[in-house]
Amino acid sequence: MCESLRGHFLIAGCRLKDRNFFKTAVLIVEHSPEGAMGLVINRPSSVSVANALSGHLDLPDTEELVYVGGPVEPAALFILHNAANVDPGEAAVLSSIYVGSSADIFEEVVRSAITDSDIRFRIYSGCAGWGPGQLEGELARGDWMTLKATEDAIFCNDPYQVWDQLLARVHATHRLLPHVTENPEWN
Repeated sequence: MCESLRGHFLIAGCRLKDRNFFKTAVLIVEHSPEGAMGLVINRPSSVSVANALSGHLDLPDTEELVYVGGPVEPAALFILHNAANVDPGEAAVLSSIYVGSSADIFEEVVRSAITDSDIRFRIYSGCAGWGPGQLEGELARGDWMTLKATEDAIFCNDPYQVWDQLLARVHATHRLLPHVTENPEWN
C-alpha cells in the first residue's frame, strides 16, 4: 500500500464514468491496508439539515443542505466540522477538520455553530468506501488524481465549482510549461 491518503482529495478523472463519482471530489477520512473511506464533498442534496435532523434536534430552518457523501450506507449521517474542542479524542482529518458520526457530536457542533460564526460544518448522508487494495487499483488505473485537502474547498460556497477548481489545481501542479499570459508581448 502507498502512503495513507487521509486528509487528501480524490478528484475523479475525466474518464471515470461511474455515476456515483462522475465529476466528484472525495475527502479521504480513513485509509489503511484494510481499505479506505471518504466523503463526496461536492454533491448537495435537496434535503435541508433542519429537516434531516428534525426527529433528533430542534433546529432553525436555514439554507444548509445535507450532502450526498457516497453510495455506501446512505442512511448513515456524518459531519465534517472545524470545532476542535467538541471531541478532544478525535484526530483531525487535516489540520482543522474533524469527522463525527455520533448524535452527541452532531448536536454540539450544530448548536455551537448557531452562536459561533467561526464554527463551520457540513452534514453528509452516506459515504464512499473501498476494500483492501481497491483504491490503490483505481489510482493505478488513473481513475483518480490526488491533492492535499484544504478547508476552503470542503466548505466552498459553490460546491458545483469544486471539481473544476481542484482539477485546475492538479493540472497546475503538473504543468510543464508556464502559464499563458494575457498579453503575449510580455513573453
